[in-house]
Formats: sequence, structure tokens, C-alpha cells
Amino acid sequence: MRDEWEQAHTDYTVPAQRRCPASLADSEGDWRDHLEHSAPNGWLIRNNAMTEALVSGKPMYLLHTTRGIDAIRTSGQVHVSSGCLVGALYCSPLAGQREGLRPHNLGAYLMATKPDTTPMILEVTPDAPIPPKGVDYLHLGAIHLRTYLRYQSFLTPAEADQLDRAVLAGLRAAAAFLDLALRNATGHATPAPDFIDRLADAVHAVPFLGYLYFEVLSEYLMLHSTTPETKNYAQAGELNNWLYKRLAFAAVDGMDQLFDLARFKPRHHRLVRLIEGIEPALGPGVAEYVRRRLSHLLARTVLDPSQDAASVTFQGADLSTIQKTAPGLLGQMVFREIRYMGRYRELYHCFEKSKALEVWDYWNSQGIPTPFNGILPKGEIGINPVYPRASVRMWVAEQDGKGYLHPAEEVTAVVTPHLASWWAPPRQRDTQNAALMNERSRHTISNSNPTVTDDRSYA
Repeated sequence: MRDEWEQAHTDYTVPAQRRCPASLADSEGDWRDHLEHSAPNGWLIRNNAMTEALVSGKPMYLLHTTRGIDAIRTSGQVHVSSGCLVGALYCSPLAGQREGLRPHNLGAYLMATKPDTTPMILEVTPDAPIPPKGVDYLHLGAIHLRTYLRYQSFLTPAEADQLDRAVLAGLRAAAAFLDLALRNATGHATPAPDFIDRLADAVHAVPFLGYLYFEVLSEYLMLHSTTPETKNYAQAGELNNWLYKRLAFAAVDGMDQLFDLARFKPRHHRLVRLIEGIEPALGPGVAEYVRRRLSHLLARTVLDPSQDAASVTFQGADLSTIQKTAPGLLGQMVFREIRYMGRYRELYHCFEKSKALEVWDYWNSQGIPTPFNGILPKGEIGINPVYPRASVRMWVAEQDGKGYLHPAEEVTAVVTPHLASWWAPPRQRDTQNAALMNERSRHTISNSNPTVTDDRSYA
């Protein structure tokens, strides 16, 4: 089990080590080398202020924003959240300077755009230098699948049947695009504009593709931007988070109310206009970058590493076949499909707490009190609520006229291993592929397949 979590984490200070499916045109190491040495900000992948703070072993100062400061004072507890950090208190780094604590640009963004929140300073004193290993949620698919199979009995038979049919319908609706992406990943290039349009069309059927699409574009913007703003952040050892925030809110109406990347699906023409609206020089190259990078990442994150990407096809495959060849994709689809259920508010803690317990055990075994979002070391960092060898103090913060934060009132509270409630209104699926939705028992996700519980790589 810990091996699965090891494969879901990335340490950018060492060479890439994940196993990959056969026949990919590029390895993970090839891409890492290309991005580090060819992108203007690629040097920040390995050498950034957050990584330096982690490996120093010195106390770390983190910013957390909250709407519940009164509840924290009263209860003496701070609850953690799920999401990209699985089960950690979401924070961003603070840099200690003579004038005070300077927020990372991600934290500055949060304070500027969430004026109804209270900023808090958290001091984490570790027992040793912290391994710079970040968890990459794009690689959690097989863990999502294993968790679902373990607790499948929590669903009613009708809910389980609905989930199987919805996942199968999505797979079949997107199968042609998924096969197209694998062909691109194995070196058979197709025209980028058509690829982007087909990707956008497939997001509705496979919402995970919206997350992958967005993360690829976030990477492209942060690593390739050359604006004065980005250069200033780079001098401080930071990737520019404002870029992808602008992209998300420009691309999807209402993203500020519910950050839901299942709705992120700009077609080619709009994609180019969106990127040009953020940084004109990056517009011409974006489609080709997405074609190459997304195809590679899709193959790495959804296929079992024992597979040959050149021989896998999604067209005509049933769920038992996909469970063996692409457990990462099936897990990501199941994980997101459960969110459509009317009972998700009740089921949320059942599935998410199980994964949180596992990742806390992994972090403790690795000496990680402060995990971070490992898609890139961009400043999304958290606090492990059950790390036994680090102390945490917290204060309400005051911000001065120059933007620096200062401890004001110390708060007597602890970060606890309780997941904060998360709920959004269930989204409605349309009736697309209704015929496929009627297929039943012979296409169920089986919990008797021994390959599901094996330790596996996420590459």
C-alpha cells in the first residue's frame, strides 16, 4: 500500500523513477529534462524557494486563510481538507524577511481575491530536513479504484449499477479520443487543432480529462511565461500562480463559486484566444504543447505500467478489461462519478477518510509533516495533521501597508485529523449514450480481480 503512495509522489530534486508503459515516444525523464532546460522558468522545477525551505530542516512559516476563525477559537481545532493534498491543511509558504513574513504569490492571490477570510500564520517546526516529495493527484487513479472496491458495499445495488453504467457510457463515448491520444503518445502525431477540439468534446464523457487539460495548460503558462510579473516571482524562487487562476476564471463561468475542472473544455479557437489574452506570445505554441504533453501524461497516469501503449484500445472494451489495462483511468472516473450521486454528501467521508488515513501513514513513514501538491512545486503546501515529530503554532495575522504579514493574536488550537465537510449540489447528467447506459451485469466493475489490490506504479 505504501508503494502505491510512493508512486503517487514526485521528488523533483532526483531523476524521474516511475515505471512507464512500453512504446511511449518520450519517457518521464525526457520530459523533465526538456522542461528544465528548454522552458524559461524550468530551472524552478528543481531550484525553488519552497523546496529549499523543506530541505533546510528549519521552521517553516505557512499562510492559511479561513472563514471559520471564531469556530477555531471556540473549538481549539483546525480541520483539514481533501482535494489535491488528499488530507492536509491547505496553505502556501511565507518567506521570512526583515520587514516581516512575505506571502508567496499564491498566498497573495488568495488574500487579494478572498477578502472575507482571515489570514493565519502557522509555524511548523520539523524534527529533521523534510523530503521534498509532493503528492500528484493525477496519479491517484488506482488508489481511487482500490478504495471504491473496498467500500463498494456502501452503495445501494441501484447506485452501484448506475455508476457502472455511467462509467461505461463515458468510456465508450470518449474511446475514439482516448485511442487518438495513445497514438500521439506513441509518436504518431495528429493535427493539433483537431486534437484539441476532440479533447474538448471528450471532457463531458470523461471529466478527468478536464483536470488533465487544465494542469497541462497551467504547467505551460507557469514554465513558459516571460512577463515582468513572472520574472519578479522567479527571482523570489516562485512559479507564477496568477496565470492559471486567470485562465480558469476566464474559461469557465461561475468558477469562482465552484472550482470544478470537469467544466474546463475550451475548443481550439477559444483556447488560443484565452492564452493570448493572458500572454500573447504563448498563444501560437499552446495547441501543439497540449497535444504532446497531454497525450504523454494521459498514457502515464491511466495505463498500468505493465501495458504496451501501442496495443491498448478503448473502443469496444468492457469494464473488466479496462480494470486491467487502465486502472488509473477507471479509478479517476469512478472517483468523479460518485460526486454526481444524490447521496454524495453522505458518502464523501466514507471514501475520502480511507485515503487520508493511508496517506498520513505514508507521510509519517517518510518524515513529511508538510506535503505539497506535486504536479509542480508551485506553492500549494499543506500540514499533515497526525505527524508526531513536529510542533505547530498559529496566529491570526495582520498585514501591513507593504503586504507583509505579522503575528498578532496567538490562537490555541491544533490541526486535527478530521476532514472538513465538502459538498456541492449534484450535477445532472444528460441522456447522451442512453443505449449504452442500459448495459448491466456483464460490464460491472469487479472487486474479485486480484490485479486491483496489487501495488502498482502510476507512471
